[in-house]
Amino acid sequence: MWEWPDRRRAQRRAAHGVLLMALAACSRGGGEPLVAAPRPAPIPGRARVALPATPKHVGSLSDAVTPADLDALWARQLMVPVEGVARLALRDSFSAKRGPAIHGAIDIPAPRYTPVVAADDCVIGRLTTGALGGIVIYAIDPTEQFVYYYAHLQRYRRGLAVGDRVAKGSVIGYVGTTGNAPPNTPHLHFQLMKHGVGRTWWDGPAINPFSFFALDGLRP
Repeated sequence: MWEWPDRRRAQRRAAHGVLLMALAACSRGGGEPLVAAPRPAPIPGRARVALPATPKHVGSLSDAVTPADLDALWARQLMVPVEGVARLALRDSFSAKRGPAIHGAIDIPAPRYTPVVAADDCVIGRLTTGALGGIVIYAIDPTEQFVYYYAHLQRYRRGLAVGDRVAKGSVIGYVGTTGNAPPNTPHLHFQLMKHGVGRTWWDGPAINPFSFFALDGLRP
């Protein structure tokens, strides 16, 4: 398995720790504490084993998202979408206040240009740039039940295009600070939604992904 050289790995770990504290402080400014929770044991890749029970969803949830949807989501066995980040390192900022609304996503701090990987097997649905999310990727799972939103990217992976089929764990972009991200706090804004209807398929109800990651962000 490919690894960073020792010195560069140590630098990344140190930078990641600083960024994690900075982002946590930023989120606490909204009055909502960040919560760390135990993680389920990883599920061996491709092994035919019974999955643990579907985790409990943390935070508010639209009535449009059913228990069957959450069961299907858990069966997807999502990977943390930032290279080198373990599930235990995540903090739950889904319910943190962002103005009059909640965040509705989780932020994963990492050094600029850290690879962003696909959380699931997916099809690239949209590649856009805007004032809020900056450089953004929307991806859809193969069953078209869930939409994955990756924001504040520094850039896309070279050659990435709408319609590409991407395997879980494959690099799709790089952590950055585009859009309204704090310029000194590179991170990935990762949002998970139930697939919407019609032309607004990317605007379905949000689901907190925090409890639904089964795999650390480690490429095979």
